[in-house]
Amino acid sequence: MPYEDRIRELLGRMTVEEKFGQLQQLAWAWDTGPGAGAATEDAEAAARKGLLGSVLNVFGAASSNALQRIAVEESRLGIPLVFGLDVIHGYWTTFPIPLAQAAAFDPAVAETDGVVSAREARSNGVHWAFAPMVDVTREPRWGRVAESSGEDPYLAARYAAAKVRGFQGDDLASQGQVAACAKHFAAYGGAEGGRDYNTVDVSEQRLRNLYLPPFKAAVDAGAATFMAAFNTVSGIPAHGNTHLLTDVLKKEWGFDGVVVSDWAGVAEMVVHGYAADPAEAGRLALGSGIDMEMVSTSIADHGRELLRSGRLAPERLDDAVARVLRLKLRLGLFERPYVPEDAALSAPTEATRAAAREAAARCMVLLKNENAALPLDPGARTIAVVGPFADSVDLLGTWVIPDTRQRFPAVTVVEGLKSALPQARILHAQGVPAEGGSRAGIAEAVAAAGAADAVVVVAGEPPAISGEAATRADLGLPGDQEELIAAIAATGTPFTVVLVAGRPLTIGGWLDSAAAVLMAWHPGIEAGHAVADILTGAVGPGGKLPVTVPRSVGQIPVYYNRETTGRPYDASRPDEKYVSKYLDLPDGPQFPFGFGLSYTDFTTSDPRLSRSAIDAAALMAGASVEVTTTLTNTGGRPGDEVVQLYVHDRAASIVQPVRRLRGFERVRLTPGESTEVRFHLTAEDLGFWTGDPAGVFVVEPGAVDVYVGTSSLTRSRCTLDVT
Repeated sequence: MPYEDRIRELLGRMTVEEKFGQLQQLAWAWDTGPGAGAATEDAEAAARKGLLGSVLNVFGAASSNALQRIAVEESRLGIPLVFGLDVIHGYWTTFPIPLAQAAAFDPAVAETDGVVSAREARSNGVHWAFAPMVDVTREPRWGRVAESSGEDPYLAARYAAAKVRGFQGDDLASQGQVAACAKHFAAYGGAEGGRDYNTVDVSEQRLRNLYLPPFKAAVDAGAATFMAAFNTVSGIPAHGNTHLLTDVLKKEWGFDGVVVSDWAGVAEMVVHGYAADPAEAGRLALGSGIDMEMVSTSIADHGRELLRSGRLAPERLDDAVARVLRLKLRLGLFERPYVPEDAALSAPTEATRAAAREAAARCMVLLKNENAALPLDPGARTIAVVGPFADSVDLLGTWVIPDTRQRFPAVTVVEGLKSALPQARILHAQGVPAEGGSRAGIAEAVAAAGAADAVVVVAGEPPAISGEAATRADLGLPGDQEELIAAIAATGTPFTVVLVAGRPLTIGGWLDSAAAVLMAWHPGIEAGHAVADILTGAVGPGGKLPVTVPRSVGQIPVYYNRETTGRPYDASRPDEKYVSKYLDLPDGPQFPFGFGLSYTDFTTSDPRLSRSAIDAAALMAGASVEVTTTLTNTGGRPGDEVVQLYVHDRAASIVQPVRRLRGFERVRLTPGESTEVRFHLTAEDLGFWTGDPAGVFVVEPGAVDVYVGTSSLTRSRCTLDVT
C-alpha cells in the first residue's frame, strides 16, 4: 500500500499523547484567524503541542495557512492539520439542494457540483468536505431529507458515487480536490417520526437492502472518509456500533479511510444511556471503529488511562492514527501544507453560475400543466408574480456558508422573469409573509392578479425550516400561503404555483385550482433565472420526483418500494373493507416516485429481453440480461424524458418490494425522434441480502417482472425467469 512506510516511521516517533492528538478534531470560529481569543485558542494551543489532528469550520487561505503554520512549524513532529467543512451543495457557487439534484435523475449534476465546490473550497484551505449525505429516507417530515437523494437506494447510490468522483477526482493531492465524507453511517434517515437524531430500529435485511447500498457505492467510488450517525441502530448508538463500523465497513467492505464522529456524537453516547461516562464513551467509540472525534474530547481526555488499564488495545489506537495519517498523505499535506493565497477563489465565476443555472433547471419537476398553461404565453403583456418567495433571495437552501449567503444571494424569481421577458410588464406583490403574520398584502396581490394576463405564485417553505434539527409535523404551506392561493384563484386569472422547499409538501385543496404546479425545490444561486427558464420554455422540464409526495401527513411513511400486504387494496373494488387502506383518503400518494411532466409527450415500448430465462448461478458468476425499450417523442417540442427500469421478484424467501428501481437514463429527443434505451440486469439487480448479520447475498429462482416506463407506476412489463 502507498504511504505505509511513512506511516510506520511516524507512528514509531509519536508519543501516546501525540497519537491521541491525531484523533481529535476541534471546531473553529468560522473564518476568524489565529489570535481571535477564546473562539480559537484551544485549537491553536493543541496544534502547537502536536495534540490536534483536524479542525472544522476554518476556511479562507490566509486563516487556514496561519493555523497550519502553527502545526507544521511549531509542533515537535510538524504533522499538518486537515481542515474540514460542511460543503454540502456549494462553496461560493450554491447549487440546488441535494434532494433537488436527485430529481434531475442525472448523477452528472452532482458530479459537477462536486467539481466546482472542490475547486472553490480547496483554494480556500479546505481539504475535507463533510458530504455527500447518502442517507436513504422515507420521511419528508425529517428536515435532512433536503440533504438526501430521497427514498430509493439505487438512485442514492448512483448519486453518492458521482459526488465522490466530483469531490475527489483522480488525485486527492491535486489542488482542485477535497476528500469526500459519506454520511451518516448508518440508517440516520430512518428516524422514528422524522424527529432528528431519533431512534432507528431496523432488521439486518432492511439495513442491507435499503440503507447500506449508497454507502457501499461510496466505498467503491473511493470515498476517503465516513461519518457516523447520531442515531441508535437497533438499540446500539452508531458511534459505538462495532457491527457497522468495523465488521461491515472496515472488514467486509475493506474501507481503509477515516471514520469521523459527528459533532459531539461520542460524548452523546452517555446521554443515550449506552456509556456510563465520557471515558467509557471514548472506549466504546474507538473500540468500535471511530477514528477521529469531532468537537467532544472523550477519546483524547481518557485515552491514556484506557490504554494503561487494558481497556483499549494499542493496536486499535495505532490503526486509527494510521488512517488519519494516510488521509493527510493522500491529500498531499505533508508536501504542500499551505494553499497559495494569491490563487484563492473569492467569488462565483460566470462559468460556475452557468453550471448552477443549468443544474437548477434540470432539477425542477413539473407536477401539473392543465391545458398547456406552461410555458407562459410569449405574448402575455402583464404577468403578476406574487407570494412570499416571488422577490425573495432566500432560495439557496439549507447548509450554506454564512459568508456565501450574505455575499452571493439567490437571483429572485421577479428578477429572472424580468430578464427573460423584457417586453412584459411584471407586477409584484408579496401577499403574505412566508411563515405567517399580516394578511393585509393579499389585497395588493389580488389586484395585481386581476390586472394580469397570467399569475405566478411563488410559495413554499424557507430554508430555515428544512435541514438539520428542522422536523415538521405539518407539511402544508406555512403561514397564510394557502389563503393567498385561494384569493388568487378567486380572481379567475390562470395561475401557476412555483413551490420552493427542502422537502415534498402536502399540496392540499389548492391543487385543483392551479393551472400548473412546478416543484423548484431550493434551487441555489441562479434560482430566479432557472425558474424563468422553465416557465418561459427556454428550457423544458424533465425532472422526476426522487421522493413520494403524500396526500396527508397521516399517510407517512408512504413510498413506492413498499412490500405488499396479504390484503392489498384493489382499485377495482374500492368498497372492500378488509384491505390495507385509509378510510378517509384515496389510495396512493398525491404524486408517485419517478413522476414528472414535460412540455412534450413521450411513449415507451414494452420492454424486450435479450433472453427470457437465465440461471441463478450464471448471474452470480457475472452473466447479465439486456433490457431494451424504444423511447419516442410524440409531441411537438424537443424535451427530456427519464426512462426508468423496475423489477419485482414475485415470490422470494424474504418478501420483496412491489417495485425496485434498477436503472434510469435521461434522454433528450426532438419531435418525432426515437431511440433505443438499453439496460443490463445483473445479480446485483435481481438478488437481495438476507437477514444474516454476516452478510449473505442471494439470487433465488423464480419469476421476475421487469417494468420499463416513465414513473414508478408504469405497467409496461415483461417477465424474466430465473432458473
